[in-house]
Amino acid sequence: MCNHSISLISTLEDPKVDLYRSVRDADLRGRRHLCMIESELVVRRLLASDWNIHSLFLSPQKYERLSSFIPKSTTVYVADVTLMSQITGFHIHRGTLALVHRPACESLSIDKFKQKMKGKKTLSLLIAENITNVDNMGALFRNAAGFGVDGIVLDHACCDPLYRKSIRVSMGHTLSIPYAVCSRGIADLRSLKKDLRIKLIGCETGCSAQPIWKVNPTDRFGLIMGEEKSGLSPQAIQECDVIAEIPMSPAVPSLNVAVASAVGLYEFLGRNSFNDG
Repeated sequence: MCNHSISLISTLEDPKVDLYRSVRDADLRGRRHLCMIESELVVRRLLASDWNIHSLFLSPQKYERLSSFIPKSTTVYVADVTLMSQITGFHIHRGTLALVHRPACESLSIDKFKQKMKGKKTLSLLIAENITNVDNMGALFRNAAGFGVDGIVLDHACCDPLYRKSIRVSMGHTLSIPYAVCSRGIADLRSLKKDLRIKLIGCETGCSAQPIWKVNPTDRFGLIMGEEKSGLSPQAIQECDVIAEIPMSPAVPSLNVAVASAVGLYEFLGRNSFNDG
C-alpha cells in the first residue's frame, strides 16, 4: 500500500506523538530545532520540496489524499482529527500537520546567500528590517513568491519566518523562497550591495523620497522595507541609493508593510513582466 512507516494513534497519551503535544513554536525550536507546518496546501508544498521532513501527523482522510505524494521512509502518524486537536492543543490544522528540521544557522548566512545569487543575470531581492509581526512576515514571503522575487534578506531583529503562523500566512512560501539572516547589520547590507551589484531602494516617506513610479529599479535591485511604526532606520536609509514613496491620502499617511511591499514589488517587478506576458 505504501513505502513509508505508518503508526495509528488511538490514545491521547501515546508517546510517539509527544513532539506534537501542546504545541508552542518557541518550545519546538528550543528543544529539537524543528518547525511545524499545518494545512493541506502547505504540506503539499512541503512534500514537493527538498526540506528535511521529520514526520507527518494526519487524519485518515488527509492521509488518503496525500499518501501518493509522501516520500519513502517518511514517518507518518494517523489519528482521528478530534484526537489530533486534543494532542496538539489547537484545531486550525484541519487534520494535516508536519514537523520539519530547520536549516542550520550557517546555511542562512549572507555569505551563503550571496553564493546562491551571484550567477544570476537579473536579481530582485526583498529586504526586511525589524519586521516583528508574524502575519506580516508570512505576507512578505507570499508577496515575494507572487512577484517572482529571487530571495529575501532579514535583519537580526526580524521575527522567525518559520513560526507556524508565518508559514501558514505565507501559504508555504517560506519553504520555497531562499532567504538569509543578517548577523552584522548594516555591514551585511553594504556587502550585499557591493558583491551582488544591486541598487538599494528604500520604501519610506520623507522630503528626499520620490514617488514610487518615478524610480527606475534597474535589473538588479533590492527593495528594503522597515517596521510599520518607525520605518527604516537612519543607518539603512543612508545606505539606500534612492527612497521610493507610495503617495497616500493625508488622512492615511502609510500602508501596512505587507501591503506596501506588494505595491513596491508590482511597480518594480510585476508591472512590465506581467504586461509582456
